[in-house]
Amino acid sequence: MSLTQSTMLALGTKAPDFSLTNILSGQAISLNSFSSKKAFLVMFLCRHCPYVQHIKEEISRLCSDYKDKDIGIVAINSNDASIYTDDSPESLKEFALEQNLSVPFCHDETQEVAKVYTASCTPDFFLFDKERKLVYRGQLDDSRPGNFIPLTGKDLRQAIDAVLQDKEISSDQKPSSGCNIKWKPGNEPSYFNPAH
Repeated sequence: MSLTQSTMLALGTKAPDFSLTNILSGQAISLNSFSSKKAFLVMFLCRHCPYVQHIKEEISRLCSDYKDKDIGIVAINSNDASIYTDDSPESLKEFALEQNLSVPFCHDETQEVAKVYTASCTPDFFLFDKERKLVYRGQLDDSRPGNFIPLTGKDLRQAIDAVLQDKEISSDQKPSSGCNIKWKPGNEPSYFNPAH
């Protein structure tokens, strides 16, 4: 495991389009699937990462709490499942069902979606406004495995609430930290820095 932080993609960046399959339903999921929603959240997650394991209950709570709000949420796994079998579609489906995840969960087999979003770690969060401009990227909250800070989802929840209420979001945002995305050999993006 290589501890990695968010790339902190420039605020105002337009949400890249994508087309993936929801492993829970078999349905095609794209940016357009959420076009009626005021806000859009992309979460890059995996199953085996201790940082995701640490926050998985809060992720489930957050998805449940915002299920009936004007926000579209999608979870994406981009790890190389040929090496990390916990991140195979079958295993991810099991994980999503265990966690009662109420949002689409997609497997980005080609890793191209992670690249266009400049995702670098799990977990990594990207929140877009109604014009699909990036307004928040970074951490869920200050809690990390072993630091004994309560898990609340504060940073991400505050950003979501601000978007839904047409309020300003501070640009002073902290990067997420976690395991690096497990790139296929030779498929590492230019922004990948394993020395993090």
